[in-house]
Amino acid sequence: MKRQKRNPNDRAFHKGYVAAVEGRNHDSCPHESGSQHQEWVNGWRQGRQDYWSGFGRAALAQRMANM
Repeated sequence: MKRQKRNPNDRAFHKGYVAAVEGRNHDSCPHESGSQHQEWVNGWRQGRQDYWSGFGRAALAQRMANM
């Protein structure tokens, strides 16, 4: 079974983190409500925080791989 089908909340968090690192807006969340929306927003916030804290591209890539 593919990894993304195992836990959709983890996937939403990861996608939100990637969106923040790429500089996309908070309003670009593909989920309108529910737990996946909340996880996406949490990932977006974490990604923004890491980006503003000065994580380099290598550190961000490593952090995304560990998620």
